[in-house]
Amino acid sequence: AGQGVKLLNILGKYCEAFSSMVEGKNKVSTDQLSGGARIHYIFQSIFVKSLEEIDPCKNISDEDIRTSIQNSDGPKGAMFLPEVPFEILVRKQIDRLLDPSLQCAKFIYDELVKISHGCLTSELQKYPILKRRMGESVSNFLRDGLRPAETMITHIIEMEMDYINTSHSSFVGGSKVVELAKHEGLSSRGPTSLSVHKDGVGISSEAQLKSSTENNVQLKSERGQKSRAVFARDTSRGATAEKGFQPDTDAGTSVAGGGQNGHSLVSGSLSSMSDPRGYSLNSLYSMIRLREPPSTLKPSENKTDRDRTEIAIVKLLVKSYYDIVRKSIEDAVPKAIMHFLVNHTKRELHNVLIRKLYRESLLDDMLRETDEVLIRRQRIQETLQVLEQAHRVLLLF
Repeated sequence: AGQGVKLLNILGKYCEAFSSMVEGKNKVSTDQLSGGARIHYIFQSIFVKSLEEIDPCKNISDEDIRTSIQNSDGPKGAMFLPEVPFEILVRKQIDRLLDPSLQCAKFIYDELVKISHGCLTSELQKYPILKRRMGESVSNFLRDGLRPAETMITHIIEMEMDYINTSHSSFVGGSKVVELAKHEGLSSRGPTSLSVHKDGVGISSEAQLKSSTENNVQLKSERGQKSRAVFARDTSRGATAEKGFQPDTDAGTSVAGGGQNGHSLVSGSLSSMSDPRGYSLNSLYSMIRLREPPSTLKPSENKTDRDRTEIAIVKLLVKSYYDIVRKSIEDAVPKAIMHFLVNHTKRELHNVLIRKLYRESLLDDMLRETDEVLIRRQRIQETLQVLEQAHRVLLLF
């Protein structure tokens, strides 16, 4: 008749001991950390410290940054540093935070399993079947609580990757990143006045822009002079050809069929063509064969001042935003683990054990004692009977 009450008492004591160990209300040990103190150590001394030691730019080379910038420019060079390289690189670094976060959840799960084993009171040693059933039920329940915690952690990382908030108050953008770049000496190749577009993600160099404009003007002027010289030379050649004279060779290139050496650098089909005015077209054109582009292209090894400036600023932006996300993950991941795994286990463990184990058909089986206990009880009962008989004999005298 008392089996049901006995089982409820055992389950109640077990769940109370589990909560006390997690909250640190049990007998305090002076030898080593235990229970909830180990959980706190995993959060702060292992998880947080490991994230703080990660260098967000360690696996990002300068060539990776240059390649991503040039790929984002497309067929024309951009005046501003595009947002795409920054977002691609920072997403790669955020994705690296997923594995340590999931490992942290697994460590807490292992600690809860150890706590559950430590809560098995000496009273349970008499009931091996009940002890085994309780261990299985608690392990399955903890495993079920680990899944939503891992799912929530994955969602947290994905949310950080899906929206790059460059408007965050702690994000070093705009003129801040330029000042940092100058302060750290990352753009020390001469004074450059940098203008920033959209919180530091789009950046241009005024000095380089001015230099580029002057070079373009000079290049156009030189091209115009060369064009006029070629036009004048071609006109004189045409006039000479009309008079029946042989045109001179230019820069060692002989005219097909008309040079003194009798050689031509132009293919026969082209040299056979002639202008209606009577002179050969190979006197105007020379065949220049371009080198075919390789299947795999990399940026040139020579870095310009603009390349160095852009690389330095991209690294600063990545580090700045990574620090923002890291601090958010350091706060959100322990909260997710505590909510979905630790606190959920404390709240629901008693109900789960009653639902799984408290059954009339299982009481005799689970409360069956070990053979050693049965033999010891039988001996004690026999000793008790002998003592009672001796007591009655003594009362007769």
